Amino acid sequence: MLEFEIGYLGLFITCFLAATILPITSELFLGSMLAYGYDLTTCLIIATIGNTLGGWLNYLIGMAGNPNWLKKIGVKQEQISRWEEKIKRYGSLLALLSWLPFVGDVIAVALGFFRVNWLVSFAYILIGKFLRYLFVVIFFL
Repeated sequence: MLEFEIGYLGLFITCFLAATILPITSELFLGSMLAYGYDLTTCLIIATIGNTLGGWLNYLIGMAGNPNWLKKIGVKQEQISRWEEKIKRYGSLLALLSWLPFVGDVIAVALGFFRVNWLVSFAYILIGKFLRYLFVVIFFL
């Protein structure tokens, strides 16, 4: 029983970290757990929660952001303006895409940076992450 609990903890940590800039493949970890007989529903819930919390962390990092910091690390004003235009155009709906590799993290950070409604953004991040892992679970059935 302890090995199952540790496995679920590992899944949570892996999915949380996969929502950051770290190059971690949480889908492979989730698929491996399912192949080893871990409970499908529990895995889906834990993976979704872990990855969603990581996405929310990205949003909060964006909220703490400062345009001057971006310029110091080499982000050009044109890039900031482009993201601002996208955020103004699509708003919180972009959070549905926060599950995408590479650009998903940037989307969540940008939503926080431009102070898009946090509650709606958080809800869409949750929905997007859930659908991502639901697809993975269905694939492994």
